[in-house]
Amino acid sequence: MDQRTRGTDALTQKPDATPALLGIVCGLAAALFWALGFAATRHGLKAGFTPVDLLVHRYVWSGIAFIPLVLRAGITDLCGIGWGRGLVLMVLGGPVMSLISYTGFLFVPLGHGSVIQPSSATLGGLLLAALVLKEKITASRLAGAIVIVGGLCVIGAESIGHIGADGVQGDLIFVLTGFMFASFGMLLRRWHVSAYSAAIVINVLSLALLPIYLVTGGLARVAALGLTENALQALAQGILAGPAALYLFAVSVQRLGVARAAVFPACVPALTLLVAWLLLGEHPTSLQMAGLATVLCGFWLAQRQG
Repeated sequence: MDQRTRGTDALTQKPDATPALLGIVCGLAAALFWALGFAATRHGLKAGFTPVDLLVHRYVWSGIAFIPLVLRAGITDLCGIGWGRGLVLMVLGGPVMSLISYTGFLFVPLGHGSVIQPSSATLGGLLLAALVLKEKITASRLAGAIVIVGGLCVIGAESIGHIGADGVQGDLIFVLTGFMFASFGMLLRRWHVSAYSAAIVINVLSLALLPIYLVTGGLARVAALGLTENALQALAQGILAGPAALYLFAVSVQRLGVARAAVFPACVPALTLLVAWLLLGEHPTSLQMAGLATVLCGFWLAQRQG
């Protein structure tokens, strides 16, 4: 092969490497933004926000921004999803699930929710894929599910031994929200609804809760917490952990494919513990780290094809 041929090959390889690198960067950024959303939730509850206050910051700003997109796509059939299906998706993957999840952080440390919820979502996804979608569960994925359950038991042991009844209650809340999100993902696949369409519809439908919030005095409550705290939550919840993370993850899936991009949500628990340590000063316990390590092994097995 002469030098001209090698130069031609190098030029033809560059366009393939760039999209892959972009996909990796976008996937890591999405995982980091989701981790920041978990950390912001924990900080907000400590600062005096209620779960409902955080819910408003999570959905109102992006909901307002998405109104033109929904109107353009068609409000009559709700962007082709349908009102009935849209409302079901809003419950399982929108403000109802988020409100329950925020409540869980009132009972347990950040390290519990950030590991238990994604892990339960993975377990629920595997279970629903087998029972509802009739997908074949490989031996590797079954082994991964068993390992994930082991990791959850390790974290649950900390709640039973060191936190008490409140800890168990908080952990069970995150198991519930994890399975809710798994049901949300299963319905997206069953109904052939894109994540992008579901996201904009859920955010816009969530605006219907805003009048109730205003009537019950929510605006005065969050105003008393100051501009800085509210701006922080609007940025973390309403932009980074919401539409920005969704867009970046969609780019990652487009550039890398579904199977390769699936590794990035699995990075969220570890990134959340790191962010909580650096920004909030919450040092993970040995049991949390042991549970996380076990869960990550389970994630790796569950995502293997064989």
